[in-house]
Amino acid sequence: MQNQINLVAFGPEHIDEAIALSRAESWPHRREDWAMAQKLSAGAVATNSDGRVTGTTFMTPFGNDYATINMVIVDKSMRGLGLGRRLMERAFELAGERPLRLIATKEGLPLYEKLGFVATGTIRQHQGEVGRVELPEGVEDMQAGDVEAVRALDREAYNADRSALLDTLLDLGQIAVVRKGDGGDEVDAWAAIRPFGRGEVIGPVIAPDLETAWALIAYFASSRQGSFLRIDTGSETGLAPLLSEIGLAHVGGGVAMRRPLIEDAGEPKRKVFALVSQALG
Repeated sequence: MQNQINLVAFGPEHIDEAIALSRAESWPHRREDWAMAQKLSAGAVATNSDGRVTGTTFMTPFGNDYATINMVIVDKSMRGLGLGRRLMERAFELAGERPLRLIATKEGLPLYEKLGFVATGTIRQHQGEVGRVELPEGVEDMQAGDVEAVRALDREAYNADRSALLDTLLDLGQIAVVRKGDGGDEVDAWAAIRPFGRGEVIGPVIAPDLETAWALIAYFASSRQGSFLRIDTGSETGLAPLLSEIGLAHVGGGVAMRRPLIEDAGEPKRKVFALVSQALG
């Protein structure tokens, strides 16, 4: 059976069948969400002898600093045949020498552990229809002159070149910032929101502390009462009870993993309070 499966480069022509695979897993990704991931990534699909897509994987590089492996799906009828491992090995080839990160589902965790990934934390997925949220003070829409400051804060938080991802967020979404001091010009924190799945997703949220991170989230949420929002946050951030209070329930998540395990160099001044998505980190 395995010999009848071919791995080929993921192209736009595969998106429709990829959507079918993700829907079978109850993932909310729209065509636009798959297209965004494909634009930022190198990927592969597994096809059977009839040309039907039976598996997918993406490797999303952030310069040469690291890469994420994401959108790893194997058709239910093809599980237990080693296809997941083959897709991961192809992602390794695409990544080259880059250190790797991913968010593991419960189903994928055993394979990733066998392949040398080590758990570094847990991610909580919160989502739902937003309740009433007060508009916070001190948060505003990003101005054109803030782009380089936003890029610098992102690099400080992630220790990586994520320029391509930030360009995509600028094109597709809205970015809000908090400035230092009263009436200051220097950007101290920022967050993005964009269409995704059933509604919108907030992330990343990059801030020096929980209070500032929450102000950024509240800024977006305050104008979206009754709308569907999603936020993926680390279990250690302290955001979970605040998100639950405004109607964003904890509905799942995953395990953050790295290969090899490389400790971050010191505590960054800016922390990542919410991810762009579980796929892209």
